[in-house]
Amino acid sequence: MRYMATYDLMETLRNTNEWLGATARAMASYPAVAMWPNPAMEMMRAWGEVTERSFARMVAKPDWHIDSLTAEDGKDHLVTTRKVIEKPFGDLIHFRVASRHDRPRKVLLVAPMSGHYATLLRKTVVSLLPDCEVYITDWHNARDIPVSAGKFDVEDYTLYLAEFMRELGPDTHVIAVCQPVPLTLAATAYLADDAPEAQPRSLTLIGGPVDPDAAPTEVTDFGHSVTMGQLEETMIQRVGFKYDGVGRMVYPGLLQLASFISMNGETHAKAFQNQIMAVAKGEATEHNKHNIFYDEYLAVMDMTAEFYLSTVERVFKNREIARNEFTIEGRKVDFGKITNVAVKIVEGEQDDISAPGQCLAALDLLTGLDDSKKAAHLEPGAGHYGIFAGKSWRNNIRPLVLDFIDANASGPATSKGPATVAKAKKPANKNRKAG
Repeated sequence: MRYMATYDLMETLRNTNEWLGATARAMASYPAVAMWPNPAMEMMRAWGEVTERSFARMVAKPDWHIDSLTAEDGKDHLVTTRKVIEKPFGDLIHFRVASRHDRPRKVLLVAPMSGHYATLLRKTVVSLLPDCEVYITDWHNARDIPVSAGKFDVEDYTLYLAEFMRELGPDTHVIAVCQPVPLTLAATAYLADDAPEAQPRSLTLIGGPVDPDAAPTEVTDFGHSVTMGQLEETMIQRVGFKYDGVGRMVYPGLLQLASFISMNGETHAKAFQNQIMAVAKGEATEHNKHNIFYDEYLAVMDMTAEFYLSTVERVFKNREIARNEFTIEGRKVDFGKITNVAVKIVEGEQDDISAPGQCLAALDLLTGLDDSKKAAHLEPGAGHYGIFAGKSWRNNIRPLVLDFIDANASGPATSKGPATVAKAKKPANKNRKAG
């Protein structure tokens, strides 16, 4: 499948379905049709509207839609994004709240590069903004990056994170979600050896595959059941002529989306059936739950082939992170050299992507870190999404993370944000003993 033809064929099929949806919606919306009311025409219009929107979202980068923030002074403050560092494969951006003093908590959110844009963490950003200065990694769609920009694999990803941490300084608190957890740990260890003064104050690692074999899931089973040759032959394609990255080898977002949907095919099919019926009855709205969820879920991005393949081979198959054998440009990254960065692990009891135990394995790697600097929390009944953006995050995990940040800050927190004032001095290891 490593050809432009297969990439363009997928884009052609997507484009055709978007056109069919637009055509059905337009035809069923003719004023003359209303002269002879027919439920079939309403169903046709509804199908067309849902289909057009769904297939159009697949090639659109979502907006952050974070326009303002109501601060403790009762005023609405405008929120803008500012690029702190611009690089070919990803930027470091800052959510700047106008007319507000900088918050003492400086947080770097490390977003996954696993098919979706950084906007997947929109709710996480919104929940942290009242109490923190929030920065986030904004990864670029590989199809839009010219081949002349070079490669981007797990080592490059780690070096990007190390550069971002250097830029923000040692008073930073890093929160990594899912896929980047092991590489965020590696970036910190890299700095511990190369520039110890640039290490962050704390790391909060949420639901990531530090040791995929600690608790097998469908994801890890798939990684072990296929060879690298099979993955390269079936998953990798070459970007077609429509995009700036023409010729670049990628794992296409559309192919990733097909895999995502196949994991819960019946659930997605029912959701779209219900949405079509709601549109036909006039009960659907522009920003109902279906549209809010699928506008984000369907917006996918291509990954560079070398990043996807090196992730599978080095993190999942060879378990280089779990075995403390990860290298960057031939130089070993030793996790034992992390000695003064507080680390908190957050896992969800019902997480079927990174099962409990996979992320917790990070603490065993930190042989040079005192137990007083380690903490762990297992959220009862929470799935993967819930531990960073759902109810479990909002009600339970977020307050614990802010407590952890305050307990490991250089000085007492001064923010008066909600749910933080009374708890600011709790110890770092207030949760389950991590030793």
